[in-house]
Amino acid sequence: MMTNDPNPNPAPKDAVPGSAPPSDEEMLAAPVDPHSAEGQLAERLAQAEARVAEYHELALRARAEMENLRKRGQADVAAAHKYAIENFAESLLPVRDGLEMALKVDAPTIDNLREGVEATLRLLAAAFDRHRLLVIDPVGERFDPNRHQAISMVPAADVPANHVVSVLQKGYLINDRVLRPALVTVRSAT
Repeated sequence: MMTNDPNPNPAPKDAVPGSAPPSDEEMLAAPVDPHSAEGQLAERLAQAEARVAEYHELALRARAEMENLRKRGQADVAAAHKYAIENFAESLLPVRDGLEMALKVDAPTIDNLREGVEATLRLLAAAFDRHRLLVIDPVGERFDPNRHQAISMVPAADVPANHVVSVLQKGYLINDRVLRPALVTVRSAT
């Protein structure tokens, strides 16, 4: 309801006539009756401000924790990229050791060299197996352009059409991904 009061901010009932109205600081510093509506509002405001401060602190902590997780994740990924090959390289060290020992032999015989090469090949095969590096040796299999690279088409009576006749160079898979396709000759369709 509107009134025609020329003073929109009337002075409090206990104000001295002719004095200035109290400042905001004086009003906030003045004791408030906790049972009055004004006192209840002040109490609720104080509780709300406390909750806001608490939630603000929680939000800051959560933000800091997320930033720390992001940085830790980046460091882990960088370390994984940097040292990803470490285990594989470690499994190749015995292969190198075997080759170096073979070169140190003063008077190698053909049989000794063959034994050394076979032992080194076994070490290499074990390293490949340990790291799931699989050989693609598709003789007699149907030609698969995803795993094989055809060098030529040849006639062959004992092999079905579009099947691998011979492997010129073995291919390799690592975790079901082609590292190198096998170089093959394929039986022609005619």
